[in-house]
Amino acid sequence: MYLLDTNIWLERLLDQHRSEEVGQLLDHVSSEQLFMTDFTLHSIGVVLGRLKQTEVLITFVTDAFTHGAVGLIHLEPGDTGKIVQAMTKYGLDFDDAYQYVAAQLSNLEIVSFDGDFDRTDSGRKSPSQILNS
Repeated sequence: MYLLDTNIWLERLLDQHRSEEVGQLLDHVSSEQLFMTDFTLHSIGVVLGRLKQTEVLITFVTDAFTHGAVGLIHLEPGDTGKIVQAMTKYGLDFDDAYQYVAAQLSNLEIVSFDGDFDRTDSGRKSPSQILNS
């Protein structure tokens, strides 16, 4: 099962360079095997709001959670120490450390285009790596 980082979702939503790769992942992996953090959901809301693409946000949430079965992971305030520990140990910024801790606590593989996760003990996979495995 996979935790999709914010950049994976935004790649598809904003039709960026690797959008097709993400689309193939979403077509081939059941939504029951996909997760995102609440941090990711809120970040997507901020980005799409700034771009005045609120209808895309509504469609995304409906597709992921109402019609799909993407899991939403929430960290508790008590997990802040784990986030800070990951920041310090791996040189991650807050949002990457949040994703890392969420993945660790939920036993999920991180799917991301962000190479910062390569410094962690669990690393990351790209969508194409998931498709080719």
